[in-house]
Amino acid sequence: MPNDQPPPDDAPKKYPNPREEDIMAGDRRISRPDSALPDWHIPDAVYRPIPIAWFAAAFLLQSIAMFAIFMLLISKSGYFTIAGAAIATGAIGAWTWDRGMKDAATGWKAATIVLLIVQFALVALTASSRL
Repeated sequence: MPNDQPPPDDAPKKYPNPREEDIMAGDRRISRPDSALPDWHIPDAVYRPIPIAWFAAAFLLQSIAMFAIFMLLISKSGYFTIAGAAIATGAIGAWTWDRGMKDAATGWKAATIVLLIVQFALVALTASSRL
């Protein structure tokens, strides 16, 4: 009888011991003796949001919003542009804080506030010529 035939159904099944040998699923190791974790699982690699991502998102979103507001309201009174820019800046600031900036270091909070104020001030200063 050749050895490549499967054992009969009533034969006891041999399961590998994960403490002594690798457990394979095809060409993937799903468990190994030193950690008993799959080889694709990295336990210390988790998503960690970082303040620079929130800062950059606020900067880019406000830049686009300020440009759009300024261009859409260029033929209107500067009051509309300044009001629209203030509302957009407030909404972007609240969104950034809700994403997690409220828990960031003081330096990131200050930098974000300064960034939002400076970009708003540039639009308000430019729109003030139409008051």
